[in-house]
Amino acid sequence: MKRFFLLLASVLMVLPLSAQEVLTQQEYLRRYVNLVQRVGPAGVGVETLINKWETTYPEDVQQMLARFHFCFERSRSAQIIQLDKDRYLGMEPVLPMKDSLGKKCNFFEDYTYDDELFGAALKAIEKAIASKPDHLDYRFTKADALLAYEKEEPEMVLLELKTIADRNFKQKPAWEYEGMDGVSPEQFNAFMQDYCVMLFRIGTDSSAEAFRMLSQHLLTYCKDEPLFVNNLGSYYLVKKDYKNARKYFEQVLKKHPGDMTALKNCLLLARSAKDVKLEKKYLAMMAQYGETETDRESARVRLEAYGKK
Repeated sequence: MKRFFLLLASVLMVLPLSAQEVLTQQEYLRRYVNLVQRVGPAGVGVETLINKWETTYPEDVQQMLARFHFCFERSRSAQIIQLDKDRYLGMEPVLPMKDSLGKKCNFFEDYTYDDELFGAALKAIEKAIASKPDHLDYRFTKADALLAYEKEEPEMVLLELKTIADRNFKQKPAWEYEGMDGVSPEQFNAFMQDYCVMLFRIGTDSSAEAFRMLSQHLLTYCKDEPLFVNNLGSYYLVKKDYKNARKYFEQVLKKHPGDMTALKNCLLLARSAKDVKLEKKYLAMMAQYGETETDRESARVRLEAYGKK
């Protein structure tokens, strides 16, 4: 939700101070932000203000965003759960512990959601998206909410992200994004990669499949984008399908020999397989293209060691 409040803050920076009590759209926005700073996004009085705002300016997109945020925050309840895992939904435990037998019994923060209130939040953000369909950050706000709601089974968020990708590559909109002067193709791919990483880190079979499917979907539009090709290599690496993993990493290295994700994973695969010939091949590449002098020097030292055997 940080994206939403950054958006509001940037809007307020350009608003003149008003000494009058005329409740313009800007004044409603100002009062809303001030109130949220005091009582929180779902605190006392926030809903009353949003209701008045909506009655006066039903088409004000800032009011729709405020409604979304109120309903989303009101819909969720925090709880602490105990699991025998090192991570849950990509998060580390808030309290790592072991029982008397040494078995993990870590405690994690989790959220449950009221379906009716969450549905109202979705309705509000979808209304904002309909009002400004080329505002990419509104679409990502919806995706963030779905990702939080679905937890280990990210089916709706996968569909939402694929829809965003389809719109981007087929319709080529002039995306708006608060705080940015447009969205370049490289920035769009970076945004989508952020979601791929989030899906990957959740760590369930369903999220891994969503990670793979989103990466493959993006590759139908940008065939050789190394970010997404590397994703498929990482997917198969985790699945211990090393042949397919290396195939995708090699695909990246053919056009981008200095890609550190692909190169380091290929080195890992060669060492795991104890394939000295392959390792020497990748070490030579690392000695030339390594990201840091330390990487390059380490590769040269290892190559020299192999040469002395």
